[in-house]
Amino acid sequence: MQRRRPGAAHRRPFLTAAAAAVPIQLLLLLSAVVAADDAAAGTPAILDTVCAATQAADPEGFDVSFVTTLEMIYQNVTRSGFGAAGSGAGNNTVFGLGQCMSYLSSTDCQLCYAQSRVKLPHCLPADGGRIYLDGCFLRYGANNFTATATDASDTAVCSNATATVATDGTGFAATAAALVRNVTAAAPAAKDYYYAASAASAAAALPSGRAPPAYAAAQCWRSLNASACTACVANARDRLLSMCLPAAPEGYGLNAGCVVRYSTRPFYLPASAAAGGGSSGRRIAVIVVASVFSALAVMVIAFIWTRMRSRSRDDLLHDDMDGSGEMIRAIAASQLSFRYGELRAATDEFSQMNKLGQGGYGSVYKGVLSDGREVAVKRLFFHTRQWAEQFFNEVKLVSQVQHKNLVKLLGCSVDGPESLLVYEYLCNTSLDHYLFDAFKKTALDWERRFEIVLGTAEGLSYLHSASEVRIIHRDIKASNILLDERFRPKIADFGLARNFMEDQSHLSTGLAGTFGYMAPEYIVHGQLTEKADIYSYGVLVLEIVTGRKSHNSVASSAEGLSLMALIWRHYNAGTLMELLDPNLREQCTEEDALRVFHVGLLCAQASPNLRPPMWKVVEMLSGRDHKMVLPRPTQPPFINVKGSKNAKSDDSSGSASLLSNSDKSPFSLNQLSVSGVQGR
Repeated sequence: MQRRRPGAAHRRPFLTAAAAAVPIQLLLLLSAVVAADDAAAGTPAILDTVCAATQAADPEGFDVSFVTTLEMIYQNVTRSGFGAAGSGAGNNTVFGLGQCMSYLSSTDCQLCYAQSRVKLPHCLPADGGRIYLDGCFLRYGANNFTATATDASDTAVCSNATATVATDGTGFAATAAALVRNVTAAAPAAKDYYYAASAASAAAALPSGRAPPAYAAAQCWRSLNASACTACVANARDRLLSMCLPAAPEGYGLNAGCVVRYSTRPFYLPASAAAGGGSSGRRIAVIVVASVFSALAVMVIAFIWTRMRSRSRDDLLHDDMDGSGEMIRAIAASQLSFRYGELRAATDEFSQMNKLGQGGYGSVYKGVLSDGREVAVKRLFFHTRQWAEQFFNEVKLVSQVQHKNLVKLLGCSVDGPESLLVYEYLCNTSLDHYLFDAFKKTALDWERRFEIVLGTAEGLSYLHSASEVRIIHRDIKASNILLDERFRPKIADFGLARNFMEDQSHLSTGLAGTFGYMAPEYIVHGQLTEKADIYSYGVLVLEIVTGRKSHNSVASSAEGLSLMALIWRHYNAGTLMELLDPNLREQCTEEDALRVFHVGLLCAQASPNLRPPMWKVVEMLSGRDHKMVLPRPTQPPFINVKGSKNAKSDDSSGSASLLSNSDKSPFSLNQLSVSGVQGR
């Protein structure tokens, strides 16, 4: 096994150019407040990472099962603090387990799991790995390890961060050792195998007159039974006592099935409770200081806002945020430039009555210009680094592409306190408003749906291979397909789009997009190619032809299967027509419907190399060659998903439905969604 112990990452606050003119004293004060808040809200520290020494026999297939398993775990972890699951078959079977310590709040548990979910894929293509964070645990492996209490990778992490407070002369070591024995004895019989307690040091006090108290907690994973939990915490206890005490003021016993921790800090108490032991005068002082900081922060924010509102266009044109000054000047001098005041008036001061929807980086409003033209105004706020990245990315890319199936960019505004993009207005809004509404979907007959399928393919084909710049959209989904007055499709929202050179095979980039539409190889490795768009398009096509939303959720399906699993089962059984939207059954031939199903499955295959390029998809759909024989699709990802009530030993899909070996609840394999770093 390979062990890693990376340090905790530190986030750097981003200051806009407008803040540069703020008096340095106020900025320093504000920086102190921001730094304190950043430390309080920072990501949980990584205590230990262990990756298996052996690699998966089929890394590509293993990746698909890995993503499926961790998505299955997510919903249960964020709901109850614990989740375990398995998916795949043969060499591609992946088991997983995630648990938060019971002292974490629901929000902190989600944050901790999200951090572990982002870091654990670094172990791939190893066929196993585990990560311990300060508050949660996540593990995957090719074998079912969920009942394992201890193994050769168990360890202890000892900290000397507060060594000046906890020295043996205070009696802390003896107190902590006794406390660790107490909590590990009580945990196996406690609710959720969790027990925490504190004790005051009984020996000599510090010069300040106060001896440091000791705090400790022990918790086993809920997949163990009581006897396995007892063995686990006893093993972790002995390791802590021998490796960390008496020298270290804080220690973690990290086992395969449990964690035992002691500290001089009340880590298991809510922040408000942990601070409650101080004197009344001290609390009042903290409140006063916090109030002063808050007031000064408000003053600084007001100062920055005033400066931003009062800046002239000439001032703005001299800014060069992230090297964007040249772009701003080019926009201002071009026909793309709109006055901020004009757009504000056109949208009736951005009235909620005119709001069309909410995008990933701003809201969209309907506006009527002074010349009577109807427009859609996308409002991006000028206060984060994403402003420069997303705004200029969208302006630069969309202004370079022109196609009948792409939303036309009319211009933008760069002279006000916020950045605005101006698009053509499409009266029928987005596809999702019709497709997933039982009443409105009747407006989408077969002819219109097929035109949407084909038009979207043509737009993507243009982006991938026919435009001046090679573009990957990264967020193809029903809500980003807008419809004009004749229900013709236009691809919208290029805020996440990326372009790259012809000689580049892929881009390595941060995770962004919408889960459920994201290709498995992109989720796991962050390597972006056109194949990611093709996968998203395949999911979209299957949604259009069935009239169902692909949540990858068995809970939302009467059949107990995700949409992808259901389609694959019917494809193998030759009964795909049963899944055709009932509204379409008298409107199209079986041959036409099955061809669209087939194309969707080809695009949504697990292997990116097997997905056809978009120009080929257009050719398959356009009817230029009705005799073209389509290749047989291979199994899509995320299909081995069943609730435990539906599991059958003879299921041909090869799903791995797990039941706990204890008297705890069975593992629930329902909701398949996950919070990403940049989830939309």
